[in-house]
Amino acid sequence: MAGSERQPRPRWHGVRIAIWLGAVMLLLAPAVAMLTTDAMAWGPGDFALWGALLFGAAGAIDLAARFRGSPAYSAGAVLALGTSALVVWANLAVGFIGDEANPANLLFAAVLAVGIIGALIARFQPRGMAQTMVAMAGAQALVAVAALAAGFGAIPGVAPVLVKLVLVTLVLMGLWLASAWLFWKAARQDGAMGAA
Repeated sequence: MAGSERQPRPRWHGVRIAIWLGAVMLLLAPAVAMLTTDAMAWGPGDFALWGALLFGAAGAIDLAARFRGSPAYSAGAVLALGTSALVVWANLAVGFIGDEANPANLLFAAVLAVGIIGALIARFQPRGMAQTMVAMAGAQALVAVAALAAGFGAIPGVAPVLVKLVLVTLVLMGLWLASAWLFWKAARQDGAMGAA
């Protein structure tokens, strides 16, 4: 009966609004900081790069939320894309190894390359995305080992650099693995729905 058909709920509508508003607020945060402190001195290029990063991530998250119906898949995509944006932003702002000018920070781009290549090979299917996130966590660990083996930690204040690198590596690995778990959950849900 036409009257008894359920209308599709606007899933993720509130989350999508929050993501776009959050991007706008984060874009404005440096401008507000510049009004309150002299330590922040951004130019138009800084704001353009920051805006491109924020709105690119927000657009990718919005697209991922629409692409798959599974809340677990969407949450995994949001976490993966948000973590990727965090890696880019932190490397540009302060750098994970030393400061933002340290060339060792370019190693973090390899982790993101693993994610992009893995997602394309997996065709964004949940099981393949889960495997990609696990590969990214492994690549994250390899970046830390490679940076230390190459002596990038051997700069003044080596203990703080080492601690920072280990903590950053553990946090980012945790985020990649949490995203992998969400994608595995989505794959299991897809399998259960297919079996039904």
